[in-house]
Amino acid sequence: MPRFAFKIEYDGAPFAGWQAQADQPTVQGAIEEALAKLDPGFAAGARIAAAGRTDAGVHATGQVAHADLMRDWDPFRLSEALNWHLKPAPVVVLAAARVDDDFHARFSARERRYTFRLISRRAPMTHERGNVWQVLSPLDLGAMQQGADHLIGLHDFTTFRSSICQAKSPVKSIDQITIQEIPVPHGMEYRFDLRARSFLHNQVRSIVGTLERVGAGSWHPDRVAEALAACNRAACGPVCPPQGLYLSGVGYPLDPFEAPAVRGDGPTGG
Repeated sequence: MPRFAFKIEYDGAPFAGWQAQADQPTVQGAIEEALAKLDPGFAAGARIAAAGRTDAGVHATGQVAHADLMRDWDPFRLSEALNWHLKPAPVVVLAAARVDDDFHARFSARERRYTFRLISRRAPMTHERGNVWQVLSPLDLGAMQQGADHLIGLHDFTTFRSSICQAKSPVKSIDQITIQEIPVPHGMEYRFDLRARSFLHNQVRSIVGTLERVGAGSWHPDRVAEALAACNRAACGPVCPPQGLYLSGVGYPLDPFEAPAVRGDGPTGG
């Protein structure tokens, strides 16, 4: 059975998260329903696997999943067919690629990248409503970056993970947290980019919510280090809402979506 990888973009607002549920609309469920119209295996209940299970309301611009199909599709035709059957759900397949049988969207991943969008302005949002977290007061970019720098590296992130997190260990290594300041009409967007091999449940939202307190002047940047060292969930700042969070990319030893000529592969059948 040929294996295909998919790069997926979605608006998480109408979904109860990525993971399929019997009585709730989910991103995984929408994609599997579309696949069921194209592949007998999925019509019989086959499942896809994703690089990360995003929560309810969380978006993606670079989610990756894989599926084993009974037909060896041309990848472009497969993505086009899936996008046709995904309508009108706010989910699209940006790219499809034929991959080796040992490729796994989750276990082959070497890094995950998340972006969080926070906008500071007094007037309510119109076009970006549901896609950003809005606060009313200006934020101090330099102070937030100072606070973020305390979190880089290998640490026990007990303070910054959900109490229902199922990870075996709270120890994780964050490779990058950078914050950009982008002017918007009558306000400012603060874009947080985080990169790590993997993240704990609610880790990104816990970090951004804490850094917002630093930017607002309620926390000194060094208090982030104190909260981290406490290894106590009660020491965390408020957890920010999900609508500003995006799974923006997944890194692999070889990018499955690079052109075949770059990867040295031959053409796939169709």
